[in-house]
Parts: sequence; structure tokens; C-alpha cells
Amino acid sequence: MILKKPNCFLKIQALVIILYHVFAAAATGITAFSLTNVTDHQALLAFKGQITSDPSNALSSWNDSIHFCAWTGVTCGKKHQRVTALRLPSLRLVGPLSPHVWNLTFLRVLDLEGNHLNGVLSQEIGRLSRLKGLHLTNNSFQGELPRNLSNCADLLALYLDGNNLTGRIPDELGSLLKLTQVELSSNGFTGEIPSALGNLSALTYLSLGINHIQGSIPQQLGYLSNLTDLQLGANNLTGHIPTSLYNISSIVTFSVIENNLIGSLPSDVFLALPELQLLTVGSNGFSGLVPSSITNASRAVAIDFGVNALIGPIPADLGGLENLEWLSFEVNNLGTEEGDDFSFLTSLTNCTKLQVVSSSENRLKGTLPDSLANFSSNLTTLFLSSNFISGPTPSGIGNLVNLQRLALEENMLTGNIPSSIGKLSKLQIVELSENNLSGGIPSSLGNMTSLSDLHLGNNWLEGTIPASLRNCTQLNSLRLNDNLLVGVVPLELFGLSSISTLTLAGNHLTGPIPSLVGKLANLETLNVSENNMSGEIPPAMGDCLVLEYLYLGANQFSGTIPPSMSNLRGLKLLNLSRNNFSGQFPRFLADLPSIEAIDLSFNKFEGEVPNKGIFRNHSAVSVVGNNDICGGPPSLQLPICKGGATKRKTSSQRTVMVITVVVSIFFLLVGIIAIVLYRSKRLESRTAFTSPIEDHHPKLSYVELSRATNGFSPTNMIGEGSFGAVYKGVLPSNGQIVAVKVLKLKEHGASKSFMAECEALGNIRHRNLVKIITSCSGIDFQREDFKALIFEFMPNGSLEKWLHPVPNEMGGSDNNMRLSVIQRLGIAIDVATAVDYLHHQCHSGIIHSDLKPSNVLLDSDFSAHVSDFGLAKFLAVKASGTQSSSIGIRGTVGYVAPEYGVGGEVSTRGDIYSFGILLLELFTGKRPTEPMFSGEFGLRGFVERSLPDGLDQVLDPLLCLGRVQGDLKRSLLSVLKVGLMCSAAQPNERMDIGEAAAELEKAWDVLQVRRRRIRV
Repeated sequence: MILKKPNCFLKIQALVIILYHVFAAAATGITAFSLTNVTDHQALLAFKGQITSDPSNALSSWNDSIHFCAWTGVTCGKKHQRVTALRLPSLRLVGPLSPHVWNLTFLRVLDLEGNHLNGVLSQEIGRLSRLKGLHLTNNSFQGELPRNLSNCADLLALYLDGNNLTGRIPDELGSLLKLTQVELSSNGFTGEIPSALGNLSALTYLSLGINHIQGSIPQQLGYLSNLTDLQLGANNLTGHIPTSLYNISSIVTFSVIENNLIGSLPSDVFLALPELQLLTVGSNGFSGLVPSSITNASRAVAIDFGVNALIGPIPADLGGLENLEWLSFEVNNLGTEEGDDFSFLTSLTNCTKLQVVSSSENRLKGTLPDSLANFSSNLTTLFLSSNFISGPTPSGIGNLVNLQRLALEENMLTGNIPSSIGKLSKLQIVELSENNLSGGIPSSLGNMTSLSDLHLGNNWLEGTIPASLRNCTQLNSLRLNDNLLVGVVPLELFGLSSISTLTLAGNHLTGPIPSLVGKLANLETLNVSENNMSGEIPPAMGDCLVLEYLYLGANQFSGTIPPSMSNLRGLKLLNLSRNNFSGQFPRFLADLPSIEAIDLSFNKFEGEVPNKGIFRNHSAVSVVGNNDICGGPPSLQLPICKGGATKRKTSSQRTVMVITVVVSIFFLLVGIIAIVLYRSKRLESRTAFTSPIEDHHPKLSYVELSRATNGFSPTNMIGEGSFGAVYKGVLPSNGQIVAVKVLKLKEHGASKSFMAECEALGNIRHRNLVKIITSCSGIDFQREDFKALIFEFMPNGSLEKWLHPVPNEMGGSDNNMRLSVIQRLGIAIDVATAVDYLHHQCHSGIIHSDLKPSNVLLDSDFSAHVSDFGLAKFLAVKASGTQSSSIGIRGTVGYVAPEYGVGGEVSTRGDIYSFGILLLELFTGKRPTEPMFSGEFGLRGFVERSLPDGLDQVLDPLLCLGRVQGDLKRSLLSVLKVGLMCSAAQPNERMDIGEAAAELEKAWDVLQVRRRRIRV
């Protein structure tokens, strides 16, 4: 028989056990309440255990020396000592998010935004039933948004923007009736906008922009009566805007920019939405009239109707828009048959905050009103190009003292260019091409010392080119083509070392090209064709090492082609036609690696034409009208060279023939021996060569790559460097678009560069590093060694292309190639994140050694990917104690750390210096090698001495920011400060790359908030 203990005894025993634990806990400094929160303690430790990098040591306090409620970022409730908030924003934490976080069942706020956390948000998130705020912005979370998030019934704020989430936005979000803020932008969401979101009656902020959402906007969103911000831009939305949305009178921000929406905008939209401050409906398919109620938009700060199909007049009475800063009607069909379409400009003179006005590419007719002189002194940008403006340019334009960009090209302007324009000392871009302007070029233009682009081509301008332009020391592009200009080209122009494009074609200019042309170190395009210029090409032309386009046709030039022009290795187009050039045919042209087209027609060249290089492409070469040339490929249909290009005496011919036979036999024997040795060596090298990536990816053959790139056609070439050329290709097997980097095996160091890139890319994986697909190692059709790397194709090319657009064949560039502040800052963060990964997070630390804009590639979303690891250096230490490296130390002038120039050891701080210079270039638009920088005064000094008061003068004018104030100014100053700290002269003074990324992300957060109010 078993005796049972009385109940009272059991209760006493339990009490004793509890008291024992209480006193034991007290003895160790832990409160009695810890018995109820062991789960929270374990969950936090599990979270820390998954973090692979904590550069700021934020979690160093997470140990047993203090209670976990006192740990950094942890907040506990006073009653039960359970974790109620976990806040660790912008600390650069790296690693997956531990699923144990979902065991913090008392959690009300989870704020981990601005880190590098990854993984999938599991369905267990639904266990956080008390959660009110979920802030995971700017991380790398993947997968779909958990549907059982609907269990978090108290959720007020959901911030998941800037991740890699995919799939549909779940309907279940519509059950979270307390939600006030939903931010899901900058992800990869697909499907349609759930109509169930219309149930969120408390919602004030909804942002779904920059995704892949399609379908129509559900009319149920019109039920969101408390909504103030609606951002649906940069998706694939179709159909009409539901009329129900115009019933939400509380809306402040309404953005549907860059979709495929159609229909007309209601005329009373600004009456229905009286609080509206930002309306961006640009880049859609809207038609009909500009809403007449725009005259009532007294609260509006930014209005963008650009790139649609709007018709009719621009409302004339806009003077009541007292807060307006940005107004765009560009690229529509606006205008009337009657004309007088520019009366709206007069009304805008009352808008004292106005900074940007753009009505380019419409059908507006009439003259520019004299009232233009009364515009706001804040005006920085006036775009009225590609319309039907007639009459003179108002002389009062000189009153717009802060104007930075003026575009009036492709109109019908007449009369003189007013000399008062010279008062605009801050003017950087002047576009007056393709008008009917006459008279002389005002010498007052020399007062515009900030001028970078002066385009006056296709007018009726006469007289000489003013020498006063020598004062425009920042001039980058000068186009005076197709006018009636006379006289010699002023020597002063050739003293402007900043010039990259000089187009003077189609005038009546005389005189020679001065030898000073060799001082134009940045000259990329020189076009003086169709003038009356004479003389010889100066040998100094060969010093223009970056020259790509040279047009000298239809002049009276004479003499021979100087051999120094063989130095122009980047030359793409050469036109010397219709001149009096003579002498031996310039055979070196066949060896220029970048040449795409040559026109030497109608000159007096003699001798043999090469049968190689560009001359094998008969469609790219013209040599007609030279009567004494011969040879070349059959496609040129030239006579065969008989007995050489010069006359020889018969006796000399016999002697030469005998010597030639003897020498030929000798060299034939030597050649046979050399071929045997070469083939055996090549077989050995082929056996010895193995790419670190070849074991992980299917290799492609030379034949497949040749087909993919159309025979490595020059038209497929998208870039070229010291050791390789890059081609765009389409793989025949699956249609995938790729970038093929072909190794230049004959270049010294190319094989080592190839191996360095293979080794680096075979061991790293990161979203901001270029992704390698496979490699190729074999022989080509000429039985020569061939090696190539195949990468994921980046449709937006390099950052270099966007910061410094390359002139087209006519010497122009694409003015639409502009990066916004947000895009530039995002690119900077991407690069910093990638470098941080290379230095601290991959298996073996890697020094990139060649960070610069041309090595930063942009995908379709303008996310940045660091490329070109040909100079990479590994931090892994060998047995000898030296760092392993696959190639000698090199870099690019302007970006190389100063300590390298005096034999300093390669380190991660060299990459940080390069990043700092890149960051400054990103926001100033200035290369570190620009002629304005010399000696100890460089890009860094230019920025440092100008801050903080001269911020407006430092920023890239293509940003079109005008006068920068408030949060935007503070953010941009902090960004430039990061660039200065990273590029400090002393390595130990440079900011850590992880800290740099964190500071940039803080600026990003501020600018994103500003972006919700006005497009930056």
C-alpha cells in the first residue's frame, strides 16, 4: 500500500522549492522574475549567435554580466521583465535572422532596419500577437511575405522596403485593421494590389512603389479615408485611376509615376484633393487636358505631368501656387493652334519658391514674354526646348541670377543672343542650338565661369569666336557647328584643358590646327569638318590620348599624317576626306584597336593599303579618290601593287631577290622550329591552366561565344580595358543575355589578371558583386589561345557612362542620362556594402585594388555591382608571411591611394581611399583627373574647401537641385563628409568602410522621408 502525502505537505514542499530558486537567483544578481523569461533570454542569445559580423560591437554587452533587459537595444516591461522592444537599427549587422526571435511573444516593436540581415521571414512571425511596429527596411530578406502576419492584430506600422521580397502581397494584410503605415517599396513583389487593403480604414501611409506589381489599381483603395500618402510609382500598373481615389480629401502625396496607366485626369483633381503637395503622374499614357483646377493647387510643392499624351493649353493662371518648387509638363502634345501658349510663364513669376520649370518637347507656340525676367531668384532650371518658340530671347533673362541650366534648343528663336546672358555667372548649361539666331556670339559669355556646356550649333551666327571664352575654365562641351563663323579658331580655346567635345563644323573658319591641341588632355571629340582650314595636322595631335572622334573632312589640310597619331589607341572614328593630304598611306590605322570607321577619300595618298584590321570591313572604310594607292583586301577593289609602291632599278631587284630567297629559307627553318616549340609549350600551358570557376559551371566553347556575340562584332562591344574587351551576347542554348569578357592574351600581365579574376569570383557571392556565369578556355578559329569569362549582363552599363556620357557620332550625348540623388546614394551604399563584404565577410579577405566608376555596373533597377577583379589581392597569409597576390600592384590614376605611390604596402585602406574619391565624384560629377586639379589641389581639396557654405557649387549640376536647404542639405553634407574621411591622405585617418556604409544609410533614410514629400 502506497501512502499519499497530505495536500498541505505538497503545497509546503512547492513553496520551499520556489523560495530556494528565488534566493538562488537573488544571489546571482538575477531577479525572481527571471523564472518567467528564460525563453526571451534564450531567444536573444540565439539572435546574437546568428550574427556573423557586428562591426560596431553593438552586441558586446549581450553577456551574463548584466541582465538581458539592460542589453543594448533591448527594452523590457517593468512588470514581467519580458522583452517588449528590440531596436538595433543601422548597425551593419550581418547574418540570418534567427527564427527564435519569434519566441519573444511580448514583443511590441522590432526595429532592425538598415542592417544586412537575410533569410526568409518564417510563418512563425504570427506568434508575435502583441507586435505593433515591424521595421526591417533596407536589409536582404527574401521569399514571400508571411500570410499569418495577420495574427499580429495590433500591428500599426509595417516597414519592409528595400529588401528582396517576392511573390504576391497577401490578401491577409487587409485584416490588420489597426495598420496606419505600410511601406513595401523597392522589393520584387508581383501580382496585383490586393483589394483587401481597402479594409484598412486607419491607414495613412501606403507605399508599394518600385516593384513588379501589375494589373489595375483597385477601387477599394478609395475607402482609405485617412490616407495622406499613396505611392505606387515604378510598377507595371495598367488601366485607369479609380475615381474613388479622388474622394480621399486627406491625400498629401499622390505618386503613380512610371506605370502604364491611361485615361484622362479629372479637371477638379486639385479641388477634390485640397491638401495635395506632391502629384507625380509622369511617364504613363494619360491623355486629355491638363486639369484646370491646377490653378487652385495652393499647397502644391511638386507637380509632374511629364511624358504623357496631354493636349491643349497649359492653364494661364498659375500664380496662386505659392509653394511650388517643381513643375514639369515635358514630353506631351501641349499647345494650341492660336499660339500665345507661353502666357503661363507670366503667371509663374508670382511663385517665389519656384526652382525648376520644364515644358520641353511639346507643341507650344508663341514668343517668350518679357516677364521672364521677373521669375523667382530661386529658379535654377528652365527647359523649354523642342517647341515652336518664335521671336527674340528676352534681354531680361540676365535677371535670373541663380539660373544654372537653360535649354531653348530646337525652336524658332530669332535675333541676337542677348549680351545680358553673361550676367548669369552660375549658368552651367546653355542649350540654344537649332534656332534662327543671328548676329555675333556675345563676348560676355566669357563671364560665365561656371559654364560646362555651351551649345549654339545650327543657327545663323556670324563673326569670330570670342577669345573671352578662355575664362570658361570648366567648359566641357562647346558646339558652334553649322553657323556662319569666320576667322581662325582662337588659340585661347586650346588652352581650355577641360574641353572634351569641340564641334566647329560647317562654318567658314580658316587657319591651321595649332600645336596647342596637344594640351587638350581630355579631348574626346574634335570636329572642324566643312570649313576652310588649312595647314598640316600637328604632331601634337598624338598627345590627345583619349581622342575618340576626329573629323577634319572637307577642308584644305595638306601634308602627311604624323606617325604620332598611332598613339591614339582609343580612336573610333576618323574622317580626313576631301582634303589635300599626301604621302604614304597611313598603315598604322590598321593597328588601332578601337577604330570603327575611317574615311580617307579624295586625297593624294600613295602606296599600299593594309589587308588587315578595320580595312577588312569594306563598309567601314572609304579610300576612293586616292589614285596612287593599291593592295588592301579585295572588297576595296584597288589595283594590285606591282613591284612595290616605289620604282626600283633592275639590278637592285635581282640583288634584293637573291637576298630575299636566302633570308626566307633561313627564317622558314627557324619558323618551323619555333612552331614546334610553341605548340608543345601551348599544350603544356593548356594542361596547366585551370580556372577556379570551371568546376562549378558548365563551360562554353569558342564557337558558342562567337555565335552569341555575332563573331565578336565591334557593334556588340560594350567596353574595353587593358587586359580584355567586353561584348554583349545572347547564348544560343537558352537565349540568356550575357557579357563576355575576352582576354587579350598578348598584353603583358593579362593571364595573371585573368587568373586573379577567376580566383576571386570563384570564391565570393554577394548581391552587389558582379555575378559570373561560366568561363571559356580553348582556341579560336586561328588556332590561337582563347580565354573568356561570361558574366551576368548589366543593362544600364557602367557608372562611368552615367556620370560622364560619351559623345555620340555627332559629338552629342544623351541628356536623359541623369542619376537622381536617391539613385546615386543607393549606388554608393551598394558599393560600400560590396567592399565591406570583400574586406570582412568573405572566406578570404580581398582587396579589390581598382575601384572606379567604370568598374561599377548598374542593373535594370540601378543597383550597383562591383566588377573587374583583375587586380584583386588576397589577404590570406602564406607560410612565408607575405600576402598572396595574383598580379602586381596597380590601379587607376586619380583613385590610387597616395601611399602606393611611395611604395606603401597594399591594404584594405587603399580600397577605402578609392571609394572615397568615387563617392566625391558621384555627387560632384567631376573626375579626379580633371585639368582643374593639379599639384596638391585635387578633387578632395575642391570639396573640402567648399563645404559647408559652397555646397551648391560643389554638387553635380545634372542633379538639378537648385538651392539645397534643410534635411537635403544636411544629408548631402554628411555624404560628402564620408567621402572626405574615406579619402584622407593618411591611411590610419580613413573611416572604416562599414562605418561609411552606415553613415550613408542614415542619409538614405532622411532622403527617403524627403522623397515622400518631393521627388529628389
